[in-house]
Amino acid sequence: MRKQSGFTLIELVIVVVILGFLAVTAIPKFINLTDQAKQANIEGMAGGFATGISLARAQWEAEARPTDSNNRNIVDYDGTDVLLTTENKTAGIRGGYIVASLNGDNDGATLGGGFGASNCLDIWNSILQQPPRATTVINTLNSVNATDYYVTNSGSGASALCHYFLKETLNKNAAGDFVAPTGTLTDVGNSFTYRPATSQIIVYINI
Repeated sequence: MRKQSGFTLIELVIVVVILGFLAVTAIPKFINLTDQAKQANIEGMAGGFATGISLARAQWEAEARPTDSNNRNIVDYDGTDVLLTTENKTAGIRGGYIVASLNGDNDGATLGGGFGASNCLDIWNSILQQPPRATTVINTLNSVNATDYYVTNSGSGASALCHYFLKETLNKNAAGDFVAPTGTLTDVGNSFTYRPATSQIIVYINI
């Protein structure tokens, strides 16, 4: 008969220790890769968004700054008629930056009280060719799995901002649902802002 042999207790302990070292080394790297992916996601979206804003403005200039019957700045951007800001040097608003599609709910050309989160969502859907699904309603964010971005706004006039948040970086409540950002919005999750008055876009990384 052939003598059977197995692992000794010492050998098994050594294997377990080695696996432990590997786990301690590898897990943080995988976590870091996830955070890097979230950062790359928001930076990529912000870059594409900025390109769209610039192209719409360039087209408006190339077409000799067209306006509609109400003397509002408009342009046909890739098949979508979009409304642009009305210049107001005193208020610090430059003309020619998208604030909504002409089919949008709000005007907002002067960035006054009519400019809101629905404008920001309208801009998102108008300026990007194949935009990820976004919503201004936090309950929709939690109930529709395909929705990836939460959209809101703050300020008015030259200080009006659109905020675009990557869903997976938002805070959750005890029930595991995403909660709408409050307080200083740029301190929550990974996001970017768009300032229609000047076309400024800033990326914020908090995850």
